Amino acid sequence: MRWVTFDVFGTLVDWRHGIRTGVELVAPGKGAEVLEAYVRHERDVQSESPTMRYRLLTAEALRRACAAEKVELGADDASVLAATLPYWPVFPEVGAELSALREAGWRLGLLTNCDRDLVAETRRRLAVPVEAVVTAEDVGAYKPATAHFEAFGSAYEPEVWVHVAQSYFHDMVPAHRLGLPRVWINRQGQRPDDETIIQRAQPDLRRLLEAVENASTPAG
Repeated sequence: MRWVTFDVFGTLVDWRHGIRTGVELVAPGKGAEVLEAYVRHERDVQSESPTMRYRLLTAEALRRACAAEKVELGADDASVLAATLPYWPVFPEVGAELSALREAGWRLGLLTNCDRDLVAETRRRLAVPVEAVVTAEDVGAYKPATAHFEAFGSAYEPEVWVHVAQSYFHDMVPAHRLGLPRVWINRQGQRPDDETIIQRAQPDLRRLLEAVENASTPAG
């Protein structure tokens, strides 16, 4: 029973594009600057309120980001990210790479800091069947807490398990803590705080099957 689990937003779905364009709908010309503030504030809200539903969390993080950047936000505008999230674009290589994994006998799972209903809408856009989904709503926590990983491991008991994700903070760190093989999709060209946490890194999902199979094979 071989499994690959993925973070969704940032790894499979262009999260930064979705936030930036969502902000542009309610604050034209301010998408880029609010995006950078949003990234910081979302982490804070996740830490403060681990059981808050993601649609409410995005609204609170957006309010804080706009306030920090002195961007005026209408009373009803904070819901724009949850409202547009089901339409955020999937990265172009996702379909082919996930299909290649399935054809090679890997099962696919999603470990996401999202609500069940929102990720259900996103799954339709992946165009590839996914056998397992664990959400923040399910476990009452946001990564980098390890609850997603623990719930998945308990429910599916994978014999081989590789985790693939873009976020160093939310995914690579807890996967390392649990001793999971992992592939970092470093789309932003970041430098890790601790090089030992990274086993394999690549800029996107292309040739992912090769990376996953290498990650799942013990060195030596």
